[in-house]
Amino acid sequence: MARVEATTSAGTGAARTAQFHLLAKPSGPACNLDCDYCFYLEKEALYERPAKRRMAPDVLDAYVRNVLASTPPEATPLFAWQGGEPTLQGLPFFREAVRLQKLYAAGRPVTNTLQTNGVLIDEDWARFLAEERFLVGLSLDGPAEVHDRYRRYRSGAPSHHLVMAALERLQRHGVDYNVLTCVDRHSTRQPQAIYDFLKAAGVEFIQFTPVVERVAGRDYAAQGFDLEGPGALPAQGKSPQVAPFAVLPEAWGDFLVGVFNRWRKADIGRVFVMNIEWALASYMGQPGAVCLHQKQCGHALASEYNGDVYSCDHYVYPDYRLGNLAKDSIADMVLSPRQQAFGEAKWRDLPGKCHSCAQLTLCWGGCPKHRFTRTRDGEAGLNYLCRGYERYFRHITPWLNVIAQRVMAGQSLDPVMAMSPAQVRAQA
Repeated sequence: MARVEATTSAGTGAARTAQFHLLAKPSGPACNLDCDYCFYLEKEALYERPAKRRMAPDVLDAYVRNVLASTPPEATPLFAWQGGEPTLQGLPFFREAVRLQKLYAAGRPVTNTLQTNGVLIDEDWARFLAEERFLVGLSLDGPAEVHDRYRRYRSGAPSHHLVMAALERLQRHGVDYNVLTCVDRHSTRQPQAIYDFLKAAGVEFIQFTPVVERVAGRDYAAQGFDLEGPGALPAQGKSPQVAPFAVLPEAWGDFLVGVFNRWRKADIGRVFVMNIEWALASYMGQPGAVCLHQKQCGHALASEYNGDVYSCDHYVYPDYRLGNLAKDSIADMVLSPRQQAFGEAKWRDLPGKCHSCAQLTLCWGGCPKHRFTRTRDGEAGLNYLCRGYERYFRHITPWLNVIAQRVMAGQSLDPVMAMSPAQVRAQA
């Protein structure tokens, strides 16, 4: 998670500091693909999904003004665009967004990030993204047979060839980018093949995201979920229902281990896998880059197309609405008692099993969205992916120790790539 410092004096009489990362969804959930594992899958069981939602000019203006006003002079304002598919807004919308940023910032530098499926990225888009120095997150799940399994148009037409064309344009125009790779139940079996494909395509920054979606449908409550809160713990005595394409916990751990083993043999310091970078930062006691594996959360908010702001991108539910960009300060919303309690609950509600876990300080229970299973003792709030994370963090800890030692000593990491597991364990 990129971080921006914000200050507010609301309710204190003195400036306070808050960190925030606000995702703006200018097109709401609208998308030109129809991915089976869509991020909005679970929400469809609770809310209507209109065919068209778009950020109006006055909301865009309020968004730009609010981010700039909530970010102190010494920090760089960050504008993060996501969806749905944000490029459905068209280039004119983003040209206007940049124009407003430059107008209101009055020479102050800003940063823009854009998460996209890539299918609309043509030459004009690539040129614009390069000129305005956007950091682009491109969704690419691997080779065609993996990517096109779920990432298709409503007609059933594949999208892989269009995403690869977008990748080539981004590279050719010198756009800063990384690749976001969703991992489903099928693709967990192919960690090396997926990693090798991305590496061969010239990708140097990769983030792997597990697909964990629960079964959608109007009979949601009957499927074993407590709908009184969007944390949606399974009802007492019932097992959670996950979609058939959702990763299995142990398989997710095996996938991450497979990627790590491939990476450590040839690509340390050359390819940057965010899942490994986050773990290394935590191991070395550095501030984490994302809330996923941090002790507390609450700094990563989401704004819908109409300016409504929610506690988290995973909690875009009425109970978690904090305010609206047109009338409420982002900094005030981040520092509100309600949002502070939301962030503290990540640590406060961890089951006892987590507190006694050797991997606690690398994991911190993972994302609250995935805490819908129970421990063997019946305690609620255990992360669905727990066994996978245990496997992964246990495997990489000796390697993190060796890497951290060399980093702190200012030594080259190249020798690590020639070390055997036995040699690493001997130094741990």
